[in-house]
Amino acid sequence: MMDYVWLIPLFPFVGFLINGLVGKNLPKNVVGTIGSVAVGLSFLVTLCIFLQFLKLPPEARPVEKVVYTWIASGSFQAQVAFLIDPLSLIMLLIVSGVSTLIHIYSVSYMHDDPGFYRFFTYLNLFVCAMLILVGANNFLLMFVGWEGVGLCSYLLIGYYYEKQSASDAGKKAFVVNRIGDFGFLLGIFLIFWTFGSVNFREVFALAAKYPVGAGVITAITLFLFIGATGKSAQLPLYTWLPDAMEGPTPVSALIHAATMVTAGVYMVARCSALYSLAPVSLTVVATIGALTAIFAATIGMAQFDIKRVLAYSTVSQLGYMFLACGVGAYVSGIFHLMTHAFFKALLFLGSGSVMHGLSGELDMRKMGNLKKHMPITYWTFLLATLAIAGIFPFAGFFSKDEILFHSLVDGKVIYWGIATAAAFITAFYMFRAVFMTFHGESRVDPHVAQHVHESPPLMTVPLMILAGLSVVGGFVGIPLIEGAHVFRDFLSPSITPVAHHAAAHPTATFEVGMMLLSMGVAGLGIYTAYKFYILVPDLPTIVSEKFHTIYDLIYHKYYVDEIYDTTVVEPIKVGSNFLWTVVDAKGVDGVVNGSAGIIAFLSAHLRKLETGFVQNYAFAILLGVVVITGYLIGR
Repeated sequence: MMDYVWLIPLFPFVGFLINGLVGKNLPKNVVGTIGSVAVGLSFLVTLCIFLQFLKLPPEARPVEKVVYTWIASGSFQAQVAFLIDPLSLIMLLIVSGVSTLIHIYSVSYMHDDPGFYRFFTYLNLFVCAMLILVGANNFLLMFVGWEGVGLCSYLLIGYYYEKQSASDAGKKAFVVNRIGDFGFLLGIFLIFWTFGSVNFREVFALAAKYPVGAGVITAITLFLFIGATGKSAQLPLYTWLPDAMEGPTPVSALIHAATMVTAGVYMVARCSALYSLAPVSLTVVATIGALTAIFAATIGMAQFDIKRVLAYSTVSQLGYMFLACGVGAYVSGIFHLMTHAFFKALLFLGSGSVMHGLSGELDMRKMGNLKKHMPITYWTFLLATLAIAGIFPFAGFFSKDEILFHSLVDGKVIYWGIATAAAFITAFYMFRAVFMTFHGESRVDPHVAQHVHESPPLMTVPLMILAGLSVVGGFVGIPLIEGAHVFRDFLSPSITPVAHHAAAHPTATFEVGMMLLSMGVAGLGIYTAYKFYILVPDLPTIVSEKFHTIYDLIYHKYYVDEIYDTTVVEPIKVGSNFLWTVVDAKGVDGVVNGSAGIIAFLSAHLRKLETGFVQNYAFAILLGVVVITGYLIGR
């Protein structure tokens, strides 16, 4: 079955071609079926390969499958080939599995949209690009998928291109990602220049010969991380992700849960052999991750758009993943990536279900008391919220607790402190969303309230499946019990540990204490939200008025977008206008137009000599003869 690994990205690509070429003439249910089945087949093939991989002896792993040689120039070769190892299999399962559920959900959610076929065309291409990214066996093919998801994000975020805000958001995502991608491309160039290859296994084997802290390895990893900050929305290139909410809700779920934003985390984990040799780069990764986690979490506290709350939550949780990678706990970072895919997809699809029942409403101030009207949406949303808050025994508890643990044991106390504070804030703003949306008094517009309803089964069944995964998904990583951390045991062969870390052997009592502490922090965040939005509903207004300066700063997202507009966007626009109106129009065009003007002036006068009369030409010839003769006689 492994010989057919190329089918995994091929099925969505075929779905993209069919819906893109003839989807406009097909019934919507056929278009939706083609799109969903295409991704579902990718998941089935991945699952079959995964089961076959488990039967292989350790010495037969990993497996590379070459489809064909793409580039051959001298000693350099780049192939369209796939690497089958624990890390790629986990990512392929997550991407194809969660994407299948999102496609099924979309069939109902987008049913009344006039661009239905276009939506599924883009969605299939998006999944195809992500599957190429995580399955590739070399940096060059990974970059093809990397750029593919960037293109599809532009198309899907700006899907409602008639809206100026959606069009602007799509362009913003595209431009900001190009900044990061430039760094990523420099990293690939430097890899080729240094090692003469772009194949993962060849590069990592050659890199192992370099000493820890080698300058070229540090430069490579920093360049690659620039790409990760763009794709995975970390400081300072995170601003595109909240604006990506302008796309349809299933797109938000796909981007935030299973594809695109996880690409940077996957890339760092894939390159653990390089990062483990670059302590400076690891420090940068951990620091950026920790700062992003707390920064985005604070912004989420003051947002009222339910999708934007979830967007800043995604930025924050990605910060956790990078923090884990930065302290050398790559397995914990990927573990959280997996659990996050379950509960974040569920949260976004749940918010879409709320929007579906409220005629597109996003403002939580216009919601409330929806629990009785939308019970399935409520309970599944609640389970996902418990998971992201880190409550035992939900999936997020196991993965987030691991990150907190490693940030203290393998990192620094300050990392642990920041991550713990972010965990408290996460529990607060997520339960703030639950209480404002589903509890308390109804603030729904009376005209909308008459039509509030639960979503159809095609939307609620994916919610229930993801809810189940959000509950049990963490049990593959049970701590303390020997052999119970199946996820770590399976993934470890794909990860190169950090050589310069001193081995830490904390006691079981210490680990249990850490778990209880993280649970206590999450519980405190939940109680704070309960007090603010259920027990004393006026308290948020009182606090925001008392600390209005801080509240305004957080509410306006620290004015980062305004600062970027003032310091980056506007100067570029002014500079571009200067180059256009002065350098181009008056300089370049002036020289060209001036040359043409001179020629036109000379031509206008010289043409007077060309009268067309034979006697004038004869006179001119005679005059010439006289002048020449006189000149010769004079000599």
